[in-house]
Amino acid sequence: MSKGRNNKLTGQIGEYLVCAELGRRGFIATPFSGNVPAFDVLATDEFCRAVPIQVKTSNSDNWNATATDWMDIDLDLETGLQSLRGLATISNPDLVYVCVAIAKADSVQRDRFFILTKTDVQQAIVKGYSEFMDKHNWKRPRSVGSFDSRYFIPMIEQFENNWDLIASRIEATSPSTSLENVDE
Repeated sequence: MSKGRNNKLTGQIGEYLVCAELGRRGFIATPFSGNVPAFDVLATDEFCRAVPIQVKTSNSDNWNATATDWMDIDLDLETGLQSLRGLATISNPDLVYVCVAIAKADSVQRDRFFILTKTDVQQAIVKGYSEFMDKHNWKRPRSVGSFDSRYFIPMIEQFENNWDLIASRIEATSPSTSLENVDE
């Protein structure tokens, strides 16, 4: 199986696992399979109160990111040194993220879910990238122009099974009035 196909399949598995878990918790959820840029799953209740969710899935204990999507970094091309100027402004900072760590098929371990906000993800990425770059005096060891980053389970572990974030967001949303005159 090609790496691209494997990545697509991993993402699809994660989206369906999130939908299944939300279903267990009494919510209706549907995946959009990459057709909506800002989110992957929409979760709703019987009152048509909905919350969009971005799903990030991994077959290991970490997720890939591009540091410059999350922080303002300057690269001195002459020295190869990078410097952190601050956080990047992110759109939809309160968007709910569910990071899924898929258990191996033959493992006794279970899939793991970490439910947090986009701002929480940003903080984890900044922390991880900064710690990595501090070890290398802010010069990438192999490719000075690389901004590849990863965030690991220990960085977001406090959000494991934080399904209440989604439930509270749904409950805080006003019920839809568009169905009031629909015959049952």
